[in-house]
Amino acid sequence: MMDIKKEKPLKYNPTRMIVLGFFIVVCIGTILLALPIASADGKSIGLLNALFTATSATCVTGLVVVNTMIHWTLFGKVVILCLIQIGGLGFMTFIILGLMVLRKKITLSDRLLIKESYNQNSLMGMVSYIRKIIFGTLCIQGIGAILLSIVFVPLFGFSRGIFYGAFHSVSAFCNAGFDIVSEQSLVPYVGNVLLNITIMLLIIIGGLGFTVWLDTVRILKLKITKNWSFYTAIQRLSLHSKIVYLSTILLLFFGAILFFFWECSNPNTMGKLSFGEKILASCMQSVTVRTAGFNSIDQGAMTEVSKFISILLMFVGGSPGGTAGGIKTVTLSVLWIAVLSVIRGSNHTHMFHRSISFVTLQRALAIFFISLIIVLIITLLLSFTERNIAVEHSFIDILFETVSALGTVGITTGITPYLSPIGRVIIIIAMFMGRIGPITIVIALARKQHQNKYQIQYAEEQIIVG
Repeated sequence: MMDIKKEKPLKYNPTRMIVLGFFIVVCIGTILLALPIASADGKSIGLLNALFTATSATCVTGLVVVNTMIHWTLFGKVVILCLIQIGGLGFMTFIILGLMVLRKKITLSDRLLIKESYNQNSLMGMVSYIRKIIFGTLCIQGIGAILLSIVFVPLFGFSRGIFYGAFHSVSAFCNAGFDIVSEQSLVPYVGNVLLNITIMLLIIIGGLGFTVWLDTVRILKLKITKNWSFYTAIQRLSLHSKIVYLSTILLLFFGAILFFFWECSNPNTMGKLSFGEKILASCMQSVTVRTAGFNSIDQGAMTEVSKFISILLMFVGGSPGGTAGGIKTVTLSVLWIAVLSVIRGSNHTHMFHRSISFVTLQRALAIFFISLIIVLIITLLLSFTERNIAVEHSFIDILFETVSALGTVGITTGITPYLSPIGRVIIIIAMFMGRIGPITIVIALARKQHQNKYQIQYAEEQIIVG
């Protein structure tokens, strides 16, 4: 009988390296933001509040305990901007960029870490992949900064307007939600068409995922060279890209309709706006709850139904391999496709004439239920620690805060600055888990399945469900 040798576990642990890398970035950011030079009043904000802000920026969340515009000096804002960029693209991107600039050799370990960080299937072309991501990011953020500067320069002057344009372009693209133009986020600019549309496009593009970018560019090149029709080009997209585009469009469209329906007559949010402004605000709300963090209406003044819709959209988040958080659109789509397959009486999960593997379905189920359990646990903990909070709140506000942190969204109904020290620590952990969690879950599951591929298969027996 032939013995099957058990594979030795890898000494190089990409999951541990990813967690450690983000942790180090957060620690450096905390030290810099705790310096008196970072605060406008010349006094240190304290380690806990500095840690909260550094974690929120690195994990591209946007929840804050102090107003970003008022409290931080130029030094503090630049530190936050750098943390957002590093957190959005991943610290490994900047390590590889530094190695390329210094003309240092990029090792197999580096390539493996890139592969795991961006959830790629092969080690081939990892350096080229990073180059394309950096180039695409700089181009998109540059265009966004120019468009936003057109809005900000007349309001704040040339140099300040340019900085504000660059800051909000990076923040929007990285789905961070930090803003420095008012004490009420984008509420004073609810009717500014150029500002809102630019911010929305940056959020959507950043949330699509880098894999979808490259696939789209590839197809566009082929469409031009081979003179394909638009329908043919769409058909040639990968299954992943098709699912991302379809799920993104559907979630944004129905989200905007639902927000318009429930808030159009609410005098505290959209009731006093013109019809065009209501449409713009509804679209902005539908986009921003997909992990962006900007808001053009008062989140605390929304109806309970709108808060619940926001929670659902925040839980889903953006798409894999990008700057967004949440369980991801593809995870939800895979689960929904599986449900439809059961309804149709099919034994196979398929979409767009392609089958989805059972392993992918298992991972989607694991991510969904692990994330759901974490949401429930943190919500219950906050409900206990924040019972005597200084601001009036309901259970749905606590749930809203929890999902916003775990989904790295960054919008709040107004309770973040009033959280107790223990509550702030819980939210810090939630934000870190929200940024790292989906990545580490997928990698851990993939490694387990690889290590256990020779496991014993037992006899099947039917059970009753439903």
